[in-house]
Amino acid sequence: MLRVRPIHYTSRIDQWARLLTALGMVRTVDDGGWQEFDAGSGRLALHRPVAAGEGAAGEGGSHSAPDGKTDFGVEVGDLAEFARRTNAAGVEAGTAPAELVQARHGETCRITGGDGFGFYADKAAPGAPSADADPDLTVVEVWFTPDADTAAQTLRHMGARLRPAPDDDETADFTAKNGGVLMVRPASGAPRAGLGFEYTGDLSALRDRLAAAGHTVSITDEAFGRTLHVANPDAADLPGNPNGATLWISAKPAGA
Repeated sequence: MLRVRPIHYTSRIDQWARLLTALGMVRTVDDGGWQEFDAGSGRLALHRPVAAGEGAAGEGGSHSAPDGKTDFGVEVGDLAEFARRTNAAGVEAGTAPAELVQARHGETCRITGGDGFGFYADKAAPGAPSADADPDLTVVEVWFTPDADTAAQTLRHMGARLRPAPDDDETADFTAKNGGVLMVRPASGAPRAGLGFEYTGDLSALRDRLAAAGHTVSITDEAFGRTLHVANPDAADLPGNPNGATLWISAKPAGA
């Protein structure tokens, strides 16, 4: 099992919840400072910002998670089996990126890419994703890195499935068997995570739905399709926040 589930740290959980609900996501966990939302494919968690020493989800206690930051993350069925398969797949490449560790919230699996980027695979909660979520919406998490080839190799070892890209550059798109999309994008500086969405339905209708709910939205035509931009709830109070002033929702043909 492999499902995309990034964690977004924000002090504006209510604003994010309203946006995610308007997008067609369904809240499945509501524990105050920790909330989870299901899309038709993939899941997103919201977490209040974490001060140094408190310990973010998946961390042992020294990590701080600033407001507006997104952590790359996935859910799996059996942690030990996931770690075994991931490391076995990396034998030929001489890597063993998966390590079972104990965090404040329990046992988890830490993945470390060749570029030093670390993230966590947590055990998925029992039960199927919400059937009420918009089936056309997919959660996308992005691994920005100066070493795109190595990052893509790590995702392959985890069992992510390579998805054909429309161009022949350093980018790589993967799907997770149980929902969501993982992308690798070349970037300078320290590796980091990004957040976005894909939509297989009528993007104009989604724009109108978001606008009717009071969100600022626009559509742009780009080289490989249309992208809807919606105001990031963090942007007004966090100039230069990691995910920018808008969140992107890319049009994706059904079956692509």
